[in-house]
Order: sequence, then structure tokens, then C-alpha cells
Amino acid sequence: MNIARQAATRSTCDRKNVGAVIVRDRTILSTGYNGSIRGMPHCDEVGHLMEGGHCIATSHAETNAILQAAKNGVNINQAEIYTTASPCWNCFKMVVNAGIRRIYYGEFYRDKRSLEVAGILGIELVGLLGDDRAESDQGKKGDSHEG
Repeated sequence: MNIARQAATRSTCDRKNVGAVIVRDRTILSTGYNGSIRGMPHCDEVGHLMEGGHCIATSHAETNAILQAAKNGVNINQAEIYTTASPCWNCFKMVVNAGIRRIYYGEFYRDKRSLEVAGILGIELVGLLGDDRAESDQGKKGDSHEG
């Protein structure tokens, strides 16, 4: 998780700095952070493109980590992801469809829908803060994994 926090420092959308690291067998496979589309100006340079209270100019950290792995031909099936905030619904769907089976996250971020679906699919969502409000909904306690 410390590496995910470090990746978050590269974020170019100052509304929320998020970092993600995809790992298998204690080996880093890919990293990502939230930022603008390649070649487009960054939010911290030109401002935010807001829609429905969200900045839609950025790609999220989890998506960017998955895309970076794909771009470099790195197999992430059966991997784990560490992310500084729990995935939004769209990122959760991408993470699951990419074959990632365990999601470690720092703070819980908004969307509890993924908790229910994770339980149905056997995907582990593990909050690492210990006081996380989402843990009681899923019935799992975070542990001290560091990634």
C-alpha cells in the first residue's frame, strides 16, 4: 500500500489523488494513478471538466494500472490490486473483468454496490484502515498487508 500511496503523488487531478499497484506473488506487475488522457492537458494545469459533481477529464488509477499492464503485455490474471481508495463502480467492473481476485484499499470511497457484487463473485475487498465503514457491510476485517 505504501507504493500505491507513492503512485498517488503523481496524480494530476487535484480533486482526489489516487494510486494503484497490481501485484502477484509479491511482485509488482503494474502501477497507475488518476490523470488526464495521454496528450491532453492536466486538471492541475487547466482546471476540471465537471459533470454530475465528478471530474470526467481523468482516467482512474485502477484503470490506468490495468491499461499499463495491457500496453506492456503483462498478464494480471489472478493478481491482487492495492489502491488508496476503494474502486468506483466502473473501476470495480474493470478490475474484476481483468481477472483480479483481491482488492486491498485504503479509504472507502462512496460506492457500496461493489461490496454486494464482490460477495456474489467471491472477490475479496479488504479495507486496510481498520475503521472502515464498508467492512461491517461485507463482514470482513482488514489485515496488515503492505504492497
